[in-house]
Amino acid sequence: MTAAIEQDNLDNWRSHEALAEKMIPLIGGLYRDRDVILYSFGRKLTRESAVGILRAHRFARQITGAELLVTDTMPILAALSEIDLDSAKIDIGELAHEFKSSKGTSVEEFLAERTSDITTGHGRILAEPTDVVLYGFGRIGRLLARILIDRTGSGEKLRLRAIVLRPGGDGDLAKRASLLRRDSIHGRFDGTVTVDHTNSSIIANGNVIKVIYASSPEDIDYTEYGIDDAIVVDNTGRWRDEAGLSHHLQATGVSKVLLTAPGKGDIKNVIYGINHDVITESDTILSAASCTTNAIVPTLKVIDDTFGIESGHVETVHSYTNDQNLTDNFHDKERRGRSAPLNMVITETGAARAVVKVLPQLAGKLTGNAIRVPTPNVSLAILNLNLGEETTTDELNAQLREASLSVELREQIDYTTSVELVSSDLVGAERASIVDSSATIVNGNRAVLYVWYDNEAGYSFQVVRVIQHLAGLRYPVVG
Repeated sequence: MTAAIEQDNLDNWRSHEALAEKMIPLIGGLYRDRDVILYSFGRKLTRESAVGILRAHRFARQITGAELLVTDTMPILAALSEIDLDSAKIDIGELAHEFKSSKGTSVEEFLAERTSDITTGHGRILAEPTDVVLYGFGRIGRLLARILIDRTGSGEKLRLRAIVLRPGGDGDLAKRASLLRRDSIHGRFDGTVTVDHTNSSIIANGNVIKVIYASSPEDIDYTEYGIDDAIVVDNTGRWRDEAGLSHHLQATGVSKVLLTAPGKGDIKNVIYGINHDVITESDTILSAASCTTNAIVPTLKVIDDTFGIESGHVETVHSYTNDQNLTDNFHDKERRGRSAPLNMVITETGAARAVVKVLPQLAGKLTGNAIRVPTPNVSLAILNLNLGEETTTDELNAQLREASLSVELREQIDYTTSVELVSSDLVGAERASIVDSSATIVNGNRAVLYVWYDNEAGYSFQVVRVIQHLAGLRYPVVG
């Protein structure tokens, strides 16, 4: 490579980086002022750095086979900034690709037609914010807090108002704030965290979050803290049936309860993107199922809808959790008492059974087991399936790739072709089910698929999607 070519490459990068930097305030303005969230072929652009924006554009090559440049999307973005838009999710990558194919029309004319459904003058979806309370502040609770805090900048109308904990000792509040501020797996909190000891509050990016100490849910009067009609997210796992979770509804100021674990009995287990339409206005107690169920159900549904599933086995290779011991000690479940960081541990999983609550057509068709492994986060589900018809690796992968791009499942399913991907690459992944297409095996009607998932972050984003739905925050999609 000559010096001239090297310089051309560097100059090209710098010019595109400079343009991406100019896009940031436009993207931010649409987000904060109009609650418009921008994407490029399903990759989020909102709140991304200049390099993140360029990386999202580069992903388009996997979809269209051609390069998508910021010079293609900048005219779309600039024109959108001049339109009085309602709340929406807009894919400017897809719009730019579509606009290239349009003939004899200006950007303004093209967007006037494509955005007609979101220029009604209605503005933001909700008139008032919905209060959210986290009951418990463990691994999932703190990730939920990070996501909710991050999104208040757009006025998305989900406001984290309080965290409920068991009574603690001296220094408890500062320690809780420190755990929010620093995380060994997910890194530092993106922003500022301070402690208001006088008012028993944590202030994160301007969000005042009351820390309430209580022994029982029904002992709390949330209205004393200015909280009303709140959605309480129980991430303690202490109660999983209607009788236990209904204690939350006895507290003053609570309207709905969402469990971050599989619900028992008649509680609806909701996998957002798959069966969230089962939620009704009268539902007061719901479950967001488990991380593994959220990971495998979207992929299983696509396969069952396309090829049919006659039978199968789900094996999860799951990172260890707080339920296990650091060193060998007593545990009421078999094998889990052995040291989690030192052993692979065969244990049970209820994921295969839980699938049936969401996809009842698979009743009696799936078995499941789990192996806990010495990694702190990101897990892998191996789906060994007997299909209803014969297919090929390319055909099966094509269906899953298409699903990952669809409006219906683009937030749930991701698709990778990388042959170098490993678990640590997926820490923080927002999608619940990441298909490793290079590992797919198909032989006639036999198929083996490998589905990655961040069992902490990916699941937490799914929980937030359910919370949004409960609050009535349902975005129209353009692109």
